[in-house]
Amino acid sequence: MPATDSTILVVEDDAIVRMLIVDVLQELEFKVLEAAGSEAALTRLQDSGLRIDLLMTDVGLPGMDGKELATRARALRPQLPILFASGYAENLEVSAGTAVIAKPFSIDQLRDKVRAILG
Repeated sequence: MPATDSTILVVEDDAIVRMLIVDVLQELEFKVLEAAGSEAALTRLQDSGLRIDLLMTDVGLPGMDGKELATRARALRPQLPILFASGYAENLEVSAGTAVIAKPFSIDQLRDKVRAILG
């Protein structure tokens, strides 16, 4: 599937980091939706009219963290692949259908990880 057919929902509470991730993914020709936190992300995920091919979420979100968001996202969209971004990636246990990218990551690392997940 070409990148331009894939939509990624990016959840990151740090506006600057979120902007950088979104810019990189858009340069790679992905469609990108963004959310500053878990509640906004869930609103997007509940919209059955929105196509979302990948959820990329920071683990350390205020309120509901990224792992809880992933659990709730999977309840809404059971087949949704999830990419966790974490500064503590080596300590993160992930389940099937999920992957981790360690912060800070390079543009190349992000591109390769997303392409590996989306095929």
